[in-house]
Amino acid sequence: MDHERINAALREASDTRNVTIGAGVLASVDEVFTGCFGKKAAVIVADDNTFAAAGRSVHQRLTAAGCRVVEPFVFPGRPTLHADYEHVLELEAALRAHDAIPVAVGSGTLNDLTKLTAHRCQQPYMVVATAASMDGYAAFGAGITREGFKRTLACPAPRAILADLDVLAAAPPHMAAWGYADLLGKITAGADWLIADALEVEPIVPSVWAMVQSSLREWAGQPERLHAGDRQAIEGLVQGLIMTGLAMQAMKSSRPASGSEHQFSHLWEMEGLTHKGEPVSHGFKVGIGSIASAALYEKLLERDFDDLDIPAMCAAWPSPQELEQTVRQSHPLPELVEKAAEESLAKHPTSEQLARRLTRLRERWPELRERLRSQLMPAGRLRQMLKAADCPGDPADIGLTLPRLKASYPLARQIRRRYTVLDLAAEVGCLGESVHQVFAPGGFWPVGRARKGARLEEY
Repeated sequence: MDHERINAALREASDTRNVTIGAGVLASVDEVFTGCFGKKAAVIVADDNTFAAAGRSVHQRLTAAGCRVVEPFVFPGRPTLHADYEHVLELEAALRAHDAIPVAVGSGTLNDLTKLTAHRCQQPYMVVATAASMDGYAAFGAGITREGFKRTLACPAPRAILADLDVLAAAPPHMAAWGYADLLGKITAGADWLIADALEVEPIVPSVWAMVQSSLREWAGQPERLHAGDRQAIEGLVQGLIMTGLAMQAMKSSRPASGSEHQFSHLWEMEGLTHKGEPVSHGFKVGIGSIASAALYEKLLERDFDDLDIPAMCAAWPSPQELEQTVRQSHPLPELVEKAAEESLAKHPTSEQLARRLTRLRERWPELRERLRSQLMPAGRLRQMLKAADCPGDPADIGLTLPRLKASYPLARQIRRRYTVLDLAAEVGCLGESVHQVFAPGGFWPVGRARKGARLEEY
């Protein structure tokens, strides 16, 4: 554990006061708990699987140390637990029966359920990680599905996070692969933030940028060792994921961690993407989204914007009414249509705003292009790294056909108001052409020609 880096991040964070990472640190769970919550009672929140992995041990250690511990709240291990609002209400009813501090033992789902429920009960909470599977441990906000759609609801991050490498190493290997794909997505997320900063849409906060980007290549640089279960690689992964969460916490926004690659993931989640009858993990969708975004960047970086006809582009810019009509014709699901219309209109610039933005782009593109080239990795390299960590590297690996992936580019742009490369390409009028080049013969994913190892009929 890089104590200096973690402590510096904690000084920027709004909610989290303690992060403990290391082999065997589960033995210190009582010290961490009492250091953060004093003599208050504790209640373990887990499911059958995570209770067996670490929850029982946490309960026993807190009890042996003299802490007041109430009966654990344990969700069933089967079927797979999801972060549904109904489970929040179920957990809330149990937590309101006492004043104990919730100690979530699990990963993404249990952390999000406990995070939101603790907030609703006006309690802080602590999390004991059981897998290096996602970046939400330290994040402000919880991803909860309500009425069929996932929303990020505002609520404080945990006061303490404990991640025992022995526990993480014993988790199913595919969970670390989920986390790796999520972490690698910060490459394209960072590029999108560079664009938003240069065009004065959303400025970079240097201290927050550094939390994620200064060591990102180090954390993500050992995919083969991670796949082999190497403890050092797992430690780098979980530290990167937690640091990313702390960065989001400091910003009160997911901007440091989420860009166009996450918009692809959110779109496919809203559309109910499955593979072999099962929902595709968030991390694996982000991984394919990262490749998709990087492939678009490669086409965009080939362009010069010296000769932009800004008056003509602004004259042709759609009105809000025209934009809304386009969005409503693009999505078949009524709930998704409403969300896409709301998000698209929230970021739609006026003609005057577009003119100023395009003028900045024309002036700043040479410098911005070099910064983007330094930030990004080639799409092929991202694909190799994902496969080395045993993550999907081809669309068919997560149940996507190439025509569906191609159609996802404009749709992904519509579902979030965050400014990304998808918006830049649309505003300069080259999104459709650039996407076509990605899928044309000689492009990264040529439609009609299966890549090695993929089934032709899926394309």
